Amino acid sequence: MGDTPAERDPDRGETPLQKQDRNWTDLLQELRVLQTGIQILTGFLLTLPFQQRFTELNPVQVGIYLSLVVLSVLVTALLLSTVVLHRTFFQRRIKGNLVDSADLLLRLTLVLVGLILVGTIGLVFDLVLSGSAGAIAAVSVAVVVALLWLLLPLALRRQALRQRKARRVRTGRTKGGHR
Repeated sequence: MGDTPAERDPDRGETPLQKQDRNWTDLLQELRVLQTGIQILTGFLLTLPFQQRFTELNPVQVGIYLSLVVLSVLVTALLLSTVVLHRTFFQRRIKGNLVDSADLLLRLTLVLVGLILVGTIGLVFDLVLSGSAGAIAAVSVAVVVALLWLLLPLALRRQALRQRKARRVRTGRTKGGHR
């Protein structure tokens, strides 16, 4: 399957299985980056109750803190679930399903990481300055995250697809790789 020229990717010359392998490797690299970041953030959150000022938190701040800890633990569980998926799917010849499932989990993980970033900055600014400063910081980070993680990638993807289409038109290649 995928060994004939017609079944290969016209741009990379990959078989469908090679493409799935490459996509899985790409996902693993993204997961490694996320894992390191979330471990540091979770460690930071878990040290807060042992600080002297923690007893000064009001009930809302404690609620936000506990929500952030729960989100952080959920992110860790989601990241580890990709390992469980790999073990479950291993040698079953369903790597495409593995890649699709891991991609979905990674997207969900990114949403939760965004919430943790927004909440953490809001809580820190609240504790150091004021509740208003915390709200402003949280909204500001939410806007920046939305711009960097949603709008920028979509705009860059749209631009890249237009450029690819223009190149194909210039070279006379169609979508299937034929003239």
